[in-house]
Amino acid sequence: MNILFVHQNFPGQFKHLAPFYQALGHQVRGIKQVSLHSGEQTLCTTQEYKPSRGNTPGIHPLAQEFETKIIRAEACANAAKELKKSGFEPDIIFAHPGWGEALLLKTIFPKAKLICHMEYFYQAQGQDLNFDPEFPDTTFDDQARLLSKNANLLLAMEAMDQGVSPTAWQASTLPVWAQAKTCIIHEGINTQICCPNPSAKITLPDRQVSIRPGDEVLTFVARNLEPVRGYHIFMRALPEIMARRPNLKVFIVGGHDVSYGRRPTEGSYHQRYLTEVSDRLDPKRIFFLGKVSYEAFLYLMQITRCHVYLTYPFVLSWSMLEAMSAGAVVVGSSTPPVLDIIEEGRTGLLVDFFDVSGLAERVCEVLANPEQFQTIRMQARQSIIERFDLNKVCLPAYQQLLERVVSKN
Repeated sequence: MNILFVHQNFPGQFKHLAPFYQALGHQVRGIKQVSLHSGEQTLCTTQEYKPSRGNTPGIHPLAQEFETKIIRAEACANAAKELKKSGFEPDIIFAHPGWGEALLLKTIFPKAKLICHMEYFYQAQGQDLNFDPEFPDTTFDDQARLLSKNANLLLAMEAMDQGVSPTAWQASTLPVWAQAKTCIIHEGINTQICCPNPSAKITLPDRQVSIRPGDEVLTFVARNLEPVRGYHIFMRALPEIMARRPNLKVFIVGGHDVSYGRRPTEGSYHQRYLTEVSDRLDPKRIFFLGKVSYEAFLYLMQITRCHVYLTYPFVLSWSMLEAMSAGAVVVGSSTPPVLDIIEEGRTGLLVDFFDVSGLAERVCEVLANPEQFQTIRMQARQSIIERFDLNKVCLPAYQQLLERVVSKN
């Protein structure tokens, strides 16, 4: 069978799925944007596209969001034409529609079944927008710009033969009619790699610090340090946590840019919230690591005594599941989709997203009594193995999905 994967930054969410199908003997190809390089090694042939706006006159600001999607859709369709000229005609297309690439694919390959990775559908209230009272002055333009993202997603959902969403709550954000043709399969966690490691250790020569299992370590990880991932709440809890735990070392992983939501009016969120509490922190015991290698991230999750994961109601980070699989005790926000994963007191601990003192209290509880949370560590890992194991759960589910979609007329 011929299978085509389409993702702006291929392989992206398909990094496990593409080689899995290829190993089963299917002919696998990929399409990605030419200027983006994920660093992931792929064995399949990849067709690249380059989006270009050309000399088209300016358009209405609120239409710019959709225009960028159309530009990518056109460029991706041109890449698909080249792929077709080479003799490759897919039976199945897996696509992430978030950047527009899926919009025109069925005009090039009308007989192919289109499976879209549906991560999220935007709302102007209560999800990533207008959830946090600290950012209440959302303008009409902010809301309109956010909702305009849905135009592309709606067209993709209409065109798709099947949708796949990684968690139940994320699937629930889709329109009801789209939910009816969407199943829930996570991309998968490699629990053989993300596992407890008693010999894990990290040395940072430039910081003159070395940590190993048994050390009192607190971790926080996000792609970028920003409000959507609760960075401001975490930083406000740190002074109390560090005052109560004098031997604690804190390791914070994440860039200083913005992945989600609006940008700060000046500077970075990283610096804004660090400045807010810096006079109450011991700088010798807090380490901002920036973006780290996956190996370093994994060592941190194997060593940490407590890991904090906070998020607005938004797309769930793989890092939380990987932390649980590695045996970390996670203190998470009681927000969707965290509530899909963590069972309070059994596989982790939950706190109200905005409860700074409550977060500090729960973290200190874990830090002070690590032996009392050993059962939670084991149960958290077991829950990931049972629900999200890459090889035993998720990839077999994708194989069943492929067979089901192919069997439909």
